[in-house]
Amino acid sequence: MAAQQEHAAGAAPNERSAASSLLREVAEVVVLAVILYFGISFAVQAVHVEGLSMFATLDDNDYLIANKIDYRLHAPQRGDIVILRPPTNNTTDFIKRVIALPGERLLIRDGVVYINGHRLDEPYLPEAWTLQTNHQPWSLADGALIPANQYFVMDDNRNKSQDSRFFGPITRDRIDGKAWFRIWPLDHFGNIYTQVPVLETGSVVVGSVPLKAAA
Repeated sequence: MAAQQEHAAGAAPNERSAASSLLREVAEVVVLAVILYFGISFAVQAVHVEGLSMFATLDDNDYLIANKIDYRLHAPQRGDIVILRPPTNNTTDFIKRVIALPGERLLIRDGVVYINGHRLDEPYLPEAWTLQTNHQPWSLADGALIPANQYFVMDDNRNKSQDSRFFGPITRDRIDGKAWFRIWPLDHFGNIYTQVPVLETGSVVVGSVPLKAAA
């Protein structure tokens, strides 16, 4: 009888210890989940593409993962597809492609982009660019200079978009992240940078006259 009482007395602390250990493990898992959630939210963002302004690179109702850490480490680069807030609206996110960088001279003439006088080859454009092909002041003389800390962004679907041709260059602090890869639809999962802009080196444009580049 005494042995049974001693066994029961010993079992109660063991049960309390097991319950305490279980609660501690559950609490650790919850804390870890919260840390991971906020860490992932800080680093990446899910992006829902609405509309056809970035067609054919991106389509309506595509879903992307955007990297929000990249631009804390380095500046945006030409060709990056970025998530941004336009200059006059803090409640709507736009998705555009970086075309010209701070300090570069941009000329847009007859549907062709020139950077510092060099033609920009843009293989991702889905059709002939026929609207807003000479938008001022970017089409005047030899173009206009992109101010420090500002970026000129455009859509790939130039005939059906609103971009820096209309609202001007955007400051770096309004760029929230870089589109990383596509997660939906599944048959287009993965890389969105198969085609990128490339500066040609063969000639430069001064005013309306193309000149042979110096060797």
